[in-house]
Amino acid sequence: MYYIGVDLGTSSVKLLLMDGAGQICKITSREYDLEFPHPGWSQQNPYDWFEQSMDGLKELLSECDKSQVAGISFGGQMHGLVVLDADDNVIRPAILWNDNRTTKQVDYLNNVIGKDKLSEYTANIAFAGFTAPKILWMKENEPENFAKIEKIMLPKDYLAYRLSGSFCTDYSDASGMLLLDVKNRKWSKEMMDICGITEEKLPKLYESYEVVGTLLPEIASELGLSTDVKVIAGAGDNAAAAVGTGTVGDGKCNISLGTSGTIFISSKNFGVDDNNALHSFDHADGAYHLMGCMLSAASCNKWWMEEIIGTSDFAKEQAGIDKLGENHVFYLPYLMGERSPHNDPNARGAFVGMTMDSTRTDMTQAVLEGVVFALRDSFEVAKSLGIKIERTKICGGGAKSPLWKEMLANILNISVDVVETEEGPSMGGAMLAAVGCGEYESVEAAAQAIVKVVDTVEPTPELAAKYDKRYQEFKQIYPALKGVFQNM
Repeated sequence: MYYIGVDLGTSSVKLLLMDGAGQICKITSREYDLEFPHPGWSQQNPYDWFEQSMDGLKELLSECDKSQVAGISFGGQMHGLVVLDADDNVIRPAILWNDNRTTKQVDYLNNVIGKDKLSEYTANIAFAGFTAPKILWMKENEPENFAKIEKIMLPKDYLAYRLSGSFCTDYSDASGMLLLDVKNRKWSKEMMDICGITEEKLPKLYESYEVVGTLLPEIASELGLSTDVKVIAGAGDNAAAAVGTGTVGDGKCNISLGTSGTIFISSKNFGVDDNNALHSFDHADGAYHLMGCMLSAASCNKWWMEEIIGTSDFAKEQAGIDKLGENHVFYLPYLMGERSPHNDPNARGAFVGMTMDSTRTDMTQAVLEGVVFALRDSFEVAKSLGIKIERTKICGGGAKSPLWKEMLANILNISVDVVETEEGPSMGGAMLAAVGCGEYESVEAAAQAIVKVVDTVEPTPELAAKYDKRYQEFKQIYPALKGVFQNM
């Protein structure tokens, strides 16, 4: 049988076809526009997601025996606010995870409602990217649109709705809305009251591997598939990527170097750090996870290469970097503000430490190192909780860079395991579809059977020591500039 994984990303949708043994049969992708109507705002048209996904699915399935397709599932960009009216029309463009328009609403939630109350209700505090602050922003700034809302959903769930007619979400993705009681896996009545919405406007909750429905007849007909094809709930992109790298069960770690950067720690037990610096979410395997998320990771390198120095040859630019741990230029990777652990939408990118002998290569190296230093900020929070992490999986576009993986191993001083298939959320989505269709008895069983480590990058004591000294310097820069960012 075949299983489809759909990774609904920020710049494109990637679609993957996998057989029951976990072998990838085909991958395709489609791009769509990203809108920035005001500085710090970020939004997309959900209709584009659907149209491009359908177009991509037709190509994905063009050469296979369609009668063997059993299920489809998703990994999707988290936190985005998708709102439909009574006629299922999209009311306004979806406000995305990296949108920072909700500063006022976040301040209200954290400082008026109070962080302690939010943590009690949801296990998390408010961040600019979360969904609940966006709902409050709509209520205050677009009251006519707010009054039309009949359905509130997340980006991947819009695809599931269009494909199956099921108004659904999964626990991992819902965890990032600031509307879910994460520990008890149910919608928080207190948060619904704060946001002025009712439970009827929120989707039905499922585990990531549960079946939510089957393809609608018109969708099945257009794709040439059976109406028996199951639609499985899927997961937020980071949880789906964790499934795709086998980061399930207790005490496993995955680091994603995609548009955003995350450190993801799976756990059998529920837990929250004292300062809510890390997100405490439900996991796609039915348990829990802690996650630190930085808003700009591989996107920093893309910005530096393409927009600033004007090249698309990333490998060539990295080829001249040979003095690891000795760079005197630092880079703060806060191009879109920052989430973990600073929770500061006003934070900005910055180069620090340039001298007359600083080179283009030094600057490129600083960008790569700055992303990993920022990931270490969240890593240090996890260590403060007594969590011992000795190795991690890696995925995302940045995982293709040998140099970046070497930096990661030495800046964090842990082993970095490279998996055979670095397809992240699309692979995780396909694996969840396989579990939902009964190919595997559990997410953990699927991960054990499918995910294979093919290489490991080990830290070296001398370089790790050099980078530890550099990190101690790096972590002083943001506190020193925080007041400057607030006044910009």
